[in-house]
Amino acid sequence: MLETLHVKNLALIEETEVNFKKGLNILTGETGAGKSILLGALNLALGEKANSSFLRNGQQEAFVEAVFRIDENEEKRLNDIEIESFDGEIILSRKVAEDGKSVAKINGERVNLGKLKEVAEILLDIHGQHDHQSLLKATKHIEILDSYIGAEIDGLKSELKSIVHEIKEIETELNASDIDEARRIRDIDFYNHEIDEIKNANLKIGEDDELEAEFKRLQNADKIISSLAEADRELSGDMGANSAVDRALRKLDQVSEYDDKLKQAAKALADVSDILNDAARTISDYIDDSEDESELFYEVQNRLDLINNIKNKYGKTIEEVLLSLEEKENALDKLINSETYINDLKSKKTALLNKANKLCEELSEIRKDKAKELSSSIKQNLEDLSFLGVDFSMDFEKTDITANGFDKAVFMISVNPGEPLKRLDQIASGGEISRVMLAIKSTLAKEDEIGTLVFDEIDSGIGGQTANAVAEKLNHISKEHQVICITHLHQIAAMADTHFLIEKSIQSDATISDIRPLGEKEEILELTRMLGGDENSPAYDTALDLKNKAKQKK
Repeated sequence: MLETLHVKNLALIEETEVNFKKGLNILTGETGAGKSILLGALNLALGEKANSSFLRNGQQEAFVEAVFRIDENEEKRLNDIEIESFDGEIILSRKVAEDGKSVAKINGERVNLGKLKEVAEILLDIHGQHDHQSLLKATKHIEILDSYIGAEIDGLKSELKSIVHEIKEIETELNASDIDEARRIRDIDFYNHEIDEIKNANLKIGEDDELEAEFKRLQNADKIISSLAEADRELSGDMGANSAVDRALRKLDQVSEYDDKLKQAAKALADVSDILNDAARTISDYIDDSEDESELFYEVQNRLDLINNIKNKYGKTIEEVLLSLEEKENALDKLINSETYINDLKSKKTALLNKANKLCEELSEIRKDKAKELSSSIKQNLEDLSFLGVDFSMDFEKTDITANGFDKAVFMISVNPGEPLKRLDQIASGGEISRVMLAIKSTLAKEDEIGTLVFDEIDSGIGGQTANAVAEKLNHISKEHQVICITHLHQIAAMADTHFLIEKSIQSDATISDIRPLGEKEEILELTRMLGGDENSPAYDTALDLKNKAKQKK
């Protein structure tokens, strides 16, 4: 749901922040107070086109920020488009400069407008303008129907999706295998050459690491022997460490019987003497065993060069090279037996297509049956909204097999008796569109995945019983969704869970629009104004009665 809308320096708005609530949020105000500005601000945050005319006079930039609290379903859908929430919130913001350029961000990260719109379509739906209405997009109608059908088709769709994915993989393989004979022979020769080169190297996993260590030792052999000879001199001889320790030990032995501490010191020196003697023998033996290893050095070097050359061509490690060898052998086998391989792929594709077609037919049959049920319910809601003689249905067309079946389906409507059915996007009146959307949303209140619905122009050209019906539908939808509705009808305003007043004032010779939530007393006064009266008129009692009746319906 939309929690907060912050607007700064936009048209008549200097700076304001609106904290929306659950349920039905109603926005009212005098004509020209700025209701359309607030909707324009919301549209900006959702990625609509911006220009410098939006800026408040004398300001260099305008700013809009919308904060949404999301549920688990929205979180999953956002994750599918690689958007993560921050502590369960999504923050959409837009900054518009005086040159008309804008910067869009999601949770503080800059994004393009396409991504902003993609996220917005998951979080909020606006009805009343021809743009930003998901239900006017024909591609959404199948989604709506499937959502209405629910779990009954989940298994079918999942199986179909898996099969179509497998078919696409086979088609990719067939396209890759579609080469002429000359190319096939060249590829066979090429793979044979590479396979032989890798096999002839007789690679062993870990061999390169062992050779690197041996190469390093051999490369530094002279330095090693020189250092060992020096170490041997330091340990051996009359002035070496061994002799010094032995002399000290003899001195201690002469007096250690007089003090236990001296005995401990003598023992420690004896241990040191043993360690030094062992080290001296190891060094001496290493020097004595040393021989000319130049031939071994060149063997190791040549082997390393060969392995590194193979790795440069076929993989960063020996493991990767051996995996590449397996892949090349498989590719060679396909080329050698290409005719059999291709025929097997084609046979498998045919079998999968037949299976997919049966699933599509089963899915289509369920959809067409449920579409009648859905259309009937929507038609009833339309009649409740004073669409007399209305007709509503879904038109199906068979297309190619996809992961979603072979159905293309669109909502069709006739709002006047005798008129032919037309697609939803061919309805001219903004008010009619809004009420049609309201009827559809009423039918799909529980199934609809979009959390926040905004209705504008929904009361255009209506009154009386139709207005009451619209109010009832909005109340019904608001039990499942957050609803934000801009209205000038008291019947709709009375149904508000939260009522906001948009008002215009003059401050420091400048016109400013602001919005604030109304308390219970103020709400009755606003309803009275909408009825054309004041606190001392009968309209006040009417407003009070309207609100009390609305409370009973909540």
